Amino acid sequence: MFKTHGHLSASAFNHNAAPSTLGNNDLLSALEGMITAVAFIAPLWLLAYHFDGELLPQYLLLSVIVFALTFPGNPRLMVGKSPLVIDIVVNWLWIAGVLVLTAVSTGYLREFSSKILLTWAWLAPATEIGATVVLRAAAPALIKLQGPRKRAIVVGMNAQGLALSEKLMSSPLNRIEFFGFVDSRDLSRLNPACGQRLLGKINDLQTLVKAHDIRVIYLSLPMASQPRILHILDELKDTTSSIYFVPDMFVTDLIQGHSSTVCGTQVISVCESPFRAFDGVAKRTSDVVFSLLILALISPLLIGIAFCVRLTSPGPIIFKQRRYGQDGQEILIYKFRSMTVTEDGGVVTQATRNDARITPLGSFLRKTSLDELPQFINVLQGRMSIVGPRPHAVAHNELYRKLIKGYMVRHKVKPGITGWAQVNGFRGETDTLEKMQGRIDYDLDYVRHWSLRLDIHILLKTLRLIAKDTRAY
Repeated sequence: MFKTHGHLSASAFNHNAAPSTLGNNDLLSALEGMITAVAFIAPLWLLAYHFDGELLPQYLLLSVIVFALTFPGNPRLMVGKSPLVIDIVVNWLWIAGVLVLTAVSTGYLREFSSKILLTWAWLAPATEIGATVVLRAAAPALIKLQGPRKRAIVVGMNAQGLALSEKLMSSPLNRIEFFGFVDSRDLSRLNPACGQRLLGKINDLQTLVKAHDIRVIYLSLPMASQPRILHILDELKDTTSSIYFVPDMFVTDLIQGHSSTVCGTQVISVCESPFRAFDGVAKRTSDVVFSLLILALISPLLIGIAFCVRLTSPGPIIFKQRRYGQDGQEILIYKFRSMTVTEDGGVVTQATRNDARITPLGSFLRKTSLDELPQFINVLQGRMSIVGPRPHAVAHNELYRKLIKGYMVRHKVKPGITGWAQVNGFRGETDTLEKMQGRIDYDLDYVRHWSLRLDIHILLKTLRLIAKDTRAY
């Protein structure tokens, strides 16, 4: 289990923005999926009719693009008020940024009324916030309109079965009512806290389903029990219950686990990159946009630092070193040289406090992270991302991949200029295996639970920490 070392984990941070789904609640799920697109498009149409008297083609085209970017929407009905507002505003800023960048680059911005766009810029997120609040208030009534809740049982009182039952019981907007467990083991071998919810043994399953009007059945049995599972499925053919299989692999340490199909065969990923499909486009687009903006703003600073490095010590201005990038491929990263050496061999010695190899200017650059600024060029090249696990020297990778389980999984994403580990106290020297383990724990936590909102949180926290961080030297 991931240890937070006294800090907030990525899963806990994202819980506010991405709560559990509504279960088997088709009406609420459908409305929740449409609410963002409708809340953004409806004000645009109303403004177009109000100012232009008609809905011109350019606004229809913009509506199609907005719908493609926002449907289906994120589940937010179970989110707190403050996180709800923050999540909607951040999501809108991202979408608006993409639209503005596209309009400017294609020259279509002049086709739109500035009065309509400026009004829409604040009206769209305000409409989504209001619509979500209204839907949340109406949710209990909508649940009642859909009839009585469906009774569900879990076959197998094991770890994943208990976890599923807890989720079913803790979801107030869920239309599934957890009724109890079915398990053939003795009570002495089961969780005593849940013993009162044990309905009977597996041999009695068919009778229990009919007697208690069970509508949903979750099979939470070991995958090795295939003959027993096939027998259960054969017995349940005489019922009209919906049956779902909960594989026991879900209790393992999944990295971006999701189901998909390969040549028509359903598979479940165990370790995958979070940047698939639209998420990959979103991540890369944000990297390019932010790195271009930052490089334009700091270009005078880059020139000044380069000049000072050249004057204060002999050697190259830019220090280049081989690191591991995405999928474990070697990349070359750039930094302002801060030491009298440029090590990039089989053995690389980490910088330590009062390290004699660090130049006076280099000490300042490292403490303020100014030596990292050339890596924004690496981001534009596609070798790195602004936020991600910090890249380690190749020599360090080869050492720690043998000592820390799951070390190389951090390379399922591009390395970053700043990362989740760095803003949680693991910046600078990792002189013990425990410190490196802590850094890797946070890196893997980031890969498991990435979101654009988490990236923005890390960036803001990085800016706050740079001035007072004493761990880098």
